[in-house]
Amino acid sequence: MSDYRLYCFAQSGNAYKAALMLNLCGAKWEPRFVDFFNGETRTPDYRAINEMGEVPVLERGEKRLSQSGVILHYLSAEYGRFGGASEEEKLEVLRWILFDNHKVSSYIGTLRFLIQFAKTGETPVTEFLRGRVKGSLGVLNGHLGKSRFAVGDAPTIADFSLCGYLFWPDEFGVSWADYPHIGRWTDEIRALPGWVHPYELMPGHPLPEKR
Repeated sequence: MSDYRLYCFAQSGNAYKAALMLNLCGAKWEPRFVDFFNGETRTPDYRAINEMGEVPVLERGEKRLSQSGVILHYLSAEYGRFGGASEEEKLEVLRWILFDNHKVSSYIGTLRFLIQFAKTGETPVTEFLRGRVKGSLGVLNGHLGKSRFAVGDAPTIADFSLCGYLFWPDEFGVSWADYPHIGRWTDEIRALPGWVHPYELMPGHPLPEKR
């Protein structure tokens, strides 16, 4: 019997952050597929689950949590893992999660959606987003040139937040040869016991047929 249920779908980098954390902690969990591409998150039934109309949502008994950063912090406290070794590190973890949410996942997720799924081709919007992505990845690459993981020498939930969209570089047009420290770091995350690629860890790949 599962302890957790995660509302997710395979193409969601934000859901992957929570799914990866569950796997790395050895949690007993089950995915609940959310048919995002056919509009499930806009339905009244799903808005009753999460008024924000987003994934991930984590359920444990009567508890229901949304927003990947909240879920990561909750699971870190529950398992006593990946939260930072000191109060100073915990603040750094939070700092990098906020940076990810604002400057990494937000821009990459939007660019990838437009290019990979909406099939917009290159537009002024994608050009703007690529500039933002380049700047954000430059910051992260520079930081990882000085630090093995986002915060020190051990993985934390900051890493699992930052990497959420980074295992699909071909889907948003980036080569890690241009960001070698990010490439090295994502390889280290892949080597963690329990790591699974998002397309294998969550349901919904390949995309369901349009109705």
